[in-house]
Amino acid sequence: MKKNQIAEPMDELLEALLVIKDKNEMARFLKDLCTPQELNAFVERWRVCKLLNKGDLSYREISALTGASLATITRVSRFLKDEPHHGYRSVLKKVS
Repeated sequence: MKKNQIAEPMDELLEALLVIKDKNEMARFLKDLCTPQELNAFVERWRVCKLLNKGDLSYREISALTGASLATITRVSRFLKDEPHHGYRSVLKKVS
């Protein structure tokens, strides 16, 4: 798939997400957009992200609390600390 074949639909999705103004509307949109498993994965990653950000639990403790695999926890940790996107950091600052 060419880059613009992904970029344009991604921009359209981002625009759709940006017009949503409340939790109820967002929940309804996400339930229509995602499978239950996909939503669960989002919830799990966000919970892992918040726990990692606190910094007081080991990966195994986070796994026990969330049910997330060590691979998922490691991936979230990498994106939280090392990747250049800083998406997790940006949102954490806004919700903290």
